Amino acid sequence: MTNIEKLLEVMQRLRDPQSGCPWDVQQTFSTIAPYTIEEAYEVADAIERGDLEDLKGELGDLLLQVVFHAQIAAEAGHFEFDDVAGAICEKMRRRHPHVFGSEEERASGKVDGSWEEIKDQERAAATDDGSALAGVAKALPALKRAQKLGKRAGRVGFDWPDTLGVKAKIDEELEELGRAVGTRDQGEIEAEFGDVLFAVVNLARHLDIDPEKALSGANAKFERRFRDMEAAIIEKGSAIKDFSLESLDQEWRAAKKRVG
Repeated sequence: MTNIEKLLEVMQRLRDPQSGCPWDVQQTFSTIAPYTIEEAYEVADAIERGDLEDLKGELGDLLLQVVFHAQIAAEAGHFEFDDVAGAICEKMRRRHPHVFGSEEERASGKVDGSWEEIKDQERAAATDDGSALAGVAKALPALKRAQKLGKRAGRVGFDWPDTLGVKAKIDEELEELGRAVGTRDQGEIEAEFGDVLFAVVNLARHLDIDPEKALSGANAKFERRFRDMEAAIIEKGSAIKDFSLESLDQEWRAAKKRVG
């Protein structure tokens, strides 16, 4: 028995209504989805830290989520794990005609653009609304979804020709946010703030920057500097709350020089 067969058997036993785990038996697609997303982020975190031993474990946790969803689907008569594996195999073959296609397709060596062209054809076949935005999952993190929406719109010509246009749009949105703040209408403020973020994500796209990665880097940098500042203040026998804003700014600048 292979390890994947063992894992499928483990999940079947966990989901057994009579002898399985009560918690596992109660789960549904919806209740498991947040854990699936969390495990994907933990995989990314292990990669970011370069911890390959942890990556092995986190990939196992993510695989468990796939098996969990497949088991729930199998119990309802929708599909099984083998169908999931078969579907992705078929998709990869379809999207790589230069590797798996006919002799003529392989000989052409066409790679650039093929992936997106084939995906467009698949989306057109899968939806009847004809929108260039069809298939952008609503459950994606907001930054990633904004990035994909902007990219899709840009591919059909709805985009700025360069970064100058995007920067001008950010300035425009910031002005609108300022006016909304003046009204003190929280709903309008939130909407305008969202427009600012969307415009900034478009700038990231034009600069060929992953906004999620950039923000993660900024988070790490802020945490590194703040912790260093905390430690320096504690060494002085003080606490942050006892410092004035001006003094904290000086400590912050010192931390930036120490830890970058």
